[in-house]
Amino acid sequence: MERLINIVSFNIPWPANYGGIIDVFYQIKALHECGVKIILHCFEYERPHSPELESICEQVFYYKRRTGLISNFSFFPYNVISRKDPQLLQNLLLNNDPILFEGLHSCYYITHKQLSKRIKIHREANIEHDYYNQLAKAEPNLLKKCFFRVEALRFRFYQKVLRKANLILAVSSTDADYLKHCFPSTHVEFMPCFNPNEKINIKSGQSDFILYHGKLSVSENTIAALFLIREVFCKLPYTCIIAGMNPPKLLYKAAQPFSNIRIEANPSETKMNELTQEAQINLLITFQATGLKLKLLNSLFTGRHIIVNRKMISGTGLESLCNIANTPEEMIHECISLMQENISDKTADKREKILFPLYSNQFQAKKLISLINLPD
Repeated sequence: MERLINIVSFNIPWPANYGGIIDVFYQIKALHECGVKIILHCFEYERPHSPELESICEQVFYYKRRTGLISNFSFFPYNVISRKDPQLLQNLLLNNDPILFEGLHSCYYITHKQLSKRIKIHREANIEHDYYNQLAKAEPNLLKKCFFRVEALRFRFYQKVLRKANLILAVSSTDADYLKHCFPSTHVEFMPCFNPNEKINIKSGQSDFILYHGKLSVSENTIAALFLIREVFCKLPYTCIIAGMNPPKLLYKAAQPFSNIRIEANPSETKMNELTQEAQINLLITFQATGLKLKLLNSLFTGRHIIVNRKMISGTGLESLCNIANTPEEMIHECISLMQENISDKTADKREKILFPLYSNQFQAKKLISLINLPD
């Protein structure tokens, strides 16, 4: 019997170059490699149609997002109502196979009566109302701040639709605990992010720079980068690189007075992998404890020394693999110490033991197949 699943994605998951999109793409790839046939439904948002996805999926359906002011006049979150498309429902009804909704953004039809007898899985990417509240705190623009506050309120009420899910897959144990509390009658499983790495690949030797990386157009990452520029990097005698997509002008302005700080804008996937692997230290901080931590995973698979704050490792179980520093003073101290220290073979061995099999894509894909009882 065929093993087939519908996946509803909030965006076109290729190229796999940021946060939740990386999780979606490598989940699809791992399921495909396990012999699962995938019907992908994805919303177009600033990305072209993808031959890469079409080569590993049985079918790929693309839908236009209904963005604009009118979509804001709704009790539904803007990011949900803008992904309402009747054609999506009609395409989901073409088969009776399980439906995996990627993030709350894609869940408009999870409560629809015509899907009431279908197996429905929700892949959690963030506790969305917490995420949007954090964006509101970090956003200097008053209009955007108001939007994020309203969106957080709408998501807080909207998340009750997850009662209609048969299974919820949480990206961290912290999020899993929260979701189990909110939905005690729903099966909730911790399933770490799918990621590009199949093995530990740490480069020997030393280098002369420290790296922070993330999607820099996201307010949370902008605030983290500004904090590092103003409180840590400007006080270090080493080259410090901030790399990621679409950095705002205020990052350039903040870094400009300091000759040791460089902004690397929109690096290719190859360049970002090179920076992560070559850096003497990957310094990663967040001010939000929930959601995806893919940059942490990438750094642990391929980077040398890793410095994080507590919120970056919350719910991951990866504390023993990182150097933890919460204050600027602690971060500066750790940087100065680790810049002089070669990475040892024991570090790679320790990461191998802790990251596998739990953080293996194949292990997670097989677990997902088992959880939704896809036939062998």
